[in-house]
Amino acid sequence: YCPDPVAEVQACREAIDLEFVVEDLPKLLLSMKVGADRIRQIVLSLRNFSRSDEAGMKPVDIHEGIDSTLLILQNRLKASANHPEIQVVKKYGNLPLVECYTGQLNQVFMNLLSNAIDAINDHNQTRSKEVEVIRKIVIETQVLGPNAITVRIQDTGSGIPNRVQQRIFDPFFTTKPVGQGTGLGLSISYQIITERHGGSLECFSELGQGAEFVLTLPIEHRGGTANRATFSN
Repeated sequence: YCPDPVAEVQACREAIDLEFVVEDLPKLLLSMKVGADRIRQIVLSLRNFSRSDEAGMKPVDIHEGIDSTLLILQNRLKASANHPEIQVVKKYGNLPLVECYTGQLNQVFMNLLSNAIDAINDHNQTRSKEVEVIRKIVIETQVLGPNAITVRIQDTGSGIPNRVQQRIFDPFFTTKPVGQGTGLGLSISYQIITERHGGSLECFSELGQGAEFVLTLPIEHRGGTANRATFSN
């Protein structure tokens, strides 16, 4: 308590505007709490995303892996100076736990969702500003038969030409400008799903209609080897 502060203290007190600080302090504390919670969620998501696969396959929640990947990509999904927000629609089915290499499968989700974001942003740049572009990613999961599940990731990009679809999973094949893509993301994803998990990864697309990547996985790998996941149209 200082009833007669020296001139320097008085000037500092006036410059601080204590009334404003007292009024704004609860908002600042709430903002700090929200920020801390956000950091905690990101750290947990990173831990889940980068789980070591040294222990081999184990039953995991597929939706948890997708949600963790979306949280990591949230900065690319939200609105920015260059792009409007990309809406994510989740149509999650009632999936059982699925035996997989968690870290590898999360890498596949990262590659597919990153490509979907790139496709939507590229489509936005090629369209007239007067034309409203739907910016949306739809993620749908469901059980297929007694031992298979599927994950569908659909974007509203410009679509993929048939000639590109035929090579889309080839190593080092990319349609991105030099320096913006290695051409390995989809190739590695295909290898992880088909060779490591005994599943399948397919691409369906029409020009102007976006693209859909369909991933199927066996629920269990009996006898220590992957049973090929199959589904009927």
